[in-house]
Amino acid sequence: MHRIVLGGIGADAHSVGLFVLRHALAESGYQVIDLRTQNELRDFFEAARTADVVMISSMDGHSRFYTREFRELCKEYGALDAHWYIGGNLSVSSSRDDVVRHFLELGFRRVFPGYADLRQVLRYLAQDLAGRRPALSAAHDETAPAGRPRTLVMPEDQRMEDEHFRVVRKEVLQHWRTGRAAAELDANAEFVAGRPSLAAAQLRARHTGRPLLQPRCGVADAVGQARLFTALHRAGAHVLSYQVDSLSRNNDYPGAEEGLRASSPARSVLNGFPVVNHGVHALRQLGARLPTPLQTRHSTRDPRLLGEISYAGGVTAFEGGAITYNLPYYKDYPLEESIPAWQYVDRLTGLYAERYGIILDREFFGVLTATLLPPCLAIVTCLLEMLMAVAQGVHSVSLGYAEQGCRSQDVAAIQVMDEMAHELVGHARHGVLITTVFHQYMAAFPETRRKALLLLRGSARTAGLSGCGRVLLKTTAEAWGIPTVEENAEAIREAQRAIASATPADLDHKAVDEEKRLLRAECEHLLNAVLECGGGSVTRGVVRAFRLGLLDIPFAPSVHNRGEVLGIRDSGGAVRLLAPGRLPLPADIRAFHRDRIQERLSKDRVQSGRTAAEVAASDIRRVIQGNFDEWPLS
Repeated sequence: MHRIVLGGIGADAHSVGLFVLRHALAESGYQVIDLRTQNELRDFFEAARTADVVMISSMDGHSRFYTREFRELCKEYGALDAHWYIGGNLSVSSSRDDVVRHFLELGFRRVFPGYADLRQVLRYLAQDLAGRRPALSAAHDETAPAGRPRTLVMPEDQRMEDEHFRVVRKEVLQHWRTGRAAAELDANAEFVAGRPSLAAAQLRARHTGRPLLQPRCGVADAVGQARLFTALHRAGAHVLSYQVDSLSRNNDYPGAEEGLRASSPARSVLNGFPVVNHGVHALRQLGARLPTPLQTRHSTRDPRLLGEISYAGGVTAFEGGAITYNLPYYKDYPLEESIPAWQYVDRLTGLYAERYGIILDREFFGVLTATLLPPCLAIVTCLLEMLMAVAQGVHSVSLGYAEQGCRSQDVAAIQVMDEMAHELVGHARHGVLITTVFHQYMAAFPETRRKALLLLRGSARTAGLSGCGRVLLKTTAEAWGIPTVEENAEAIREAQRAIASATPADLDHKAVDEEKRLLRAECEHLLNAVLECGGGSVTRGVVRAFRLGLLDIPFAPSVHNRGEVLGIRDSGGAVRLLAPGRLPLPADIRAFHRDRIQERLSKDRVQSGRTAAEVAASDIRRVIQGNFDEWPLS
């Protein structure tokens, strides 16, 4: 049996494609050594000793940086006999032809820029291995690598004590040289108090009934970032953000520094803006004249220094959480470690409110892995993140949700999340401002501009009908790279028109009500199970629930997530539970999902004889290939 080493490299956290490819390889009779995500190049060379093919995935555009030592490692490890493949979004600045040429010259046998066709990959693999004797077998764990041994302490719900926070803060500010500029909290508060508040803007939006529009924007160079901010503000963006690069969000500040030196206003070699590297002074200069609230969006492993510098630099909103910026992004990051790190950020956010009356917003990335995600899991994780944040004194929370593509289900999800959040920490009772955030379709995008534009228009109309407070925008360029200013401006204009044109007739209110009843029941069962297994403690409940599989995120790369849950679409395009795993859902709810899926599968089997797993894979490819005539799906 031929052995295939498969994994993601560097800071890249994309795992859905790897999940699908792993299953396709196994079904084709190959032995798969799954390294999951965020490996160093040396990890692949170690595994290649007894492999026939090494497959590297790199979706964040930094593949040249991650593989810069390839020739040196080839010399160190000798003449390895494995064929090397690489695929994904391999560069943020080079053409596809240049990228292919670079990796072929480096020594890779196959290069797949962009989204690779699964069948084509398998055909190339069969050609390359034809007549080849399999590599010598060696003992190897074919499952995901186990978490590294460490002493873990169960986190507590209690608010961080001031003295403990002060001691930890002194250490945090020493993580990188720019930290010392954020040390004076009084001075930081004086500056950020004069900046436009996202919390206040969201409160005004709630009263007008029109959501705020927010494009994603981040380039390496400060001059380029300033130009981007100015252009998008003029195009009509209500909120702007620092989209942090993959290197510094993995706390690789030296690597980001190297990328900064190689970048210019005209050419960014990083896929975002390294906030920590630029520091407080640069952020204050960038935001000083901008009449738009600024947010930091990132997925950082250790967010504490980034939070300090962001707030000190005039940012009034900070995204992320212990669950939502951990399990979907990191291979081995225990919740026992991520929860205290995020409690620090939430306590810092609370201190600005308590000492200075400054309300800073905390957003939770309910998008998770974005792909075929049962909405109940997105809702419950956001609610749990919210409870942990409010316990530390946060006064403004934004709950994110990623559109899945069925309008009645997506609208129901936004409304159920908003209703349940207000019930848990109601505005009148606790003074907490709650906002919902609608992310336009976050999974792999259509590769043609026409289908991408069709998706964006229908998506914005769904957002307008949902009653959300803010919309995170996508562009027609999502399948190929970092969007230009013009493409972001186009997305803003299209969203404005689509939201304004939405009418009640665009919504099947009966279907929305049915989805809301189902979602409400699912979320109550999940939430109650988490609190019960934590003995009433949210933090303990979160840790134990994921350990037991009572919560489980499909396609997540984390070894601390069971990965037993899988969703596929029903005949109406809604995401249902194909494999509910150990989710604590009663028999009637499981039967509902099973019946809706069986209706879909019976049609597919009649048409093509496909299995359930193949249908799930086709659902993932469907949007990429543009196999839809309208959006949302039906």
